[in-house]
Amino acid sequence: MMLRKTFDNLPNSLPFLVVSAVAVVLFYPTWFRLGTIWLEFEQVLAHGLATAVIFLGMLMIHPPRPAGGTSGLLLKPYHLLGGIALIGVTLVWLLLELVRIDTLAYLMLPAGVMAVSWTLLGLKKALSFLPYVALLSLSLPFWADLVPPLVSLASVVVGSWVRLFGMTALIEGNSITLPYGRLLIADGCSGIRYFAISILLAMMTSILNDYRWKGWLITVVVAMLIGLVANWVRITILVFVAYETNMQSDLLTDHETMGWIVFGAFILPALYFSPVRKRSKANQQPTAIKLNIAKAGIPALIIAVLLGPVALTLAQTSAGQQAPWALELDGFQARGESAELPLPITLPSLLDQKILKAGNTAVSLAQSQKTTADDKLVPYLPPIFDNSTWQIEERMGPGISLYLNILTRDRVLMAQWYQVGSRSSLNYRKAKLLQIPATLTGENRFALVTIQVPCRDRDCGDELSRLERIKTMVETQL
Repeated sequence: MMLRKTFDNLPNSLPFLVVSAVAVVLFYPTWFRLGTIWLEFEQVLAHGLATAVIFLGMLMIHPPRPAGGTSGLLLKPYHLLGGIALIGVTLVWLLLELVRIDTLAYLMLPAGVMAVSWTLLGLKKALSFLPYVALLSLSLPFWADLVPPLVSLASVVVGSWVRLFGMTALIEGNSITLPYGRLLIADGCSGIRYFAISILLAMMTSILNDYRWKGWLITVVVAMLIGLVANWVRITILVFVAYETNMQSDLLTDHETMGWIVFGAFILPALYFSPVRKRSKANQQPTAIKLNIAKAGIPALIIAVLLGPVALTLAQTSAGQQAPWALELDGFQARGESAELPLPITLPSLLDQKILKAGNTAVSLAQSQKTTADDKLVPYLPPIFDNSTWQIEERMGPGISLYLNILTRDRVLMAQWYQVGSRSSLNYRKAKLLQIPATLTGENRFALVTIQVPCRDRDCGDELSRLERIKTMVETQL
């Protein structure tokens, strides 16, 4: 039955399958990297490969139905704007791929699929294809960026619920200290898997029911709330168990199954009671297989190929080696990579770290260079210190924060910024964007600069003044 249904739908599915294949070829380097990420099955993207398979399955068993509307613009099989959009998307992708800003390059993939669809099939069919492309977008590796805000939100909500139920607990950020121990709402408690799967199920439901945009948005928003609430309830249950068992329950160390049970208790009723609409047979297209690709879109596609993968191959060259940065600060002595910092940080091995110390004040310069076309100018930096122990007590100025160790109550002033060639940024994401002008001007050096001063006084006034003086001296040498 499923095979017969797939064959009957092939005339409607084939144009979109061809468009998807063309988009994969056009943006092949990024799709290839995305495929390798899918096969790693990391926690935040374990659903990536399954989502891609679901996308193809949806196209074959429930292909897009043409969007409504009878305007001349929608009825044209090809429109000049589609070709312009495709060329524009290709140029942006080329620039992002050239400087290896992977996150933004991945986000260009669905835009590329839509642009190819608009160019070859027309705007009307492209609009009907949009919900499917939105579903495919869930396979992109942007979920890790949602983990910190989800952890923060869970900490606020669960902390409020703990206070509401009158439990004796000290709540500091994502740390909940109970009379017999401490619970940490870490990255694994973000609920990102429940959140992602809820949205995936909502999009599948919307596509199968041919929802209009209002129903589609309502379904997705409700699914997001279900994923969030289910995770908050799961964490609250763990806090209750820890409180009532004096931290002795095995559930605190092995709660994977319990989490999915809680999630199922929320999502299954929602799926059961969601409206079901069957597509009318009157809307089915004739069974004759016909591709219906607009020949007028071929020139724009050829230009996109020349400006995309061909230009990328010609433009990728190895960067020349430059002298590394060196700091010379009066009164500071080099202590090597093994020197201890007041607030310990852990850096990737590809960064060459040098530490200068004067008394209890430390300056860390960790740098790298882009030497090949495949290297990233600004490398991936995971959290560099233990945020379960060290938390921001107060922001003292641009790029300067006062950190508190919630266990020892030690306080450390820290200034930190990113140096990308001759440009600097206090924000990691902005530093990633600075790769574009740095690469275009031939700059290939990156550094993470950290200055730390332990604070003993109540207001840290003297330590702040000393840190700002050192920061100025360092900036003049970079």
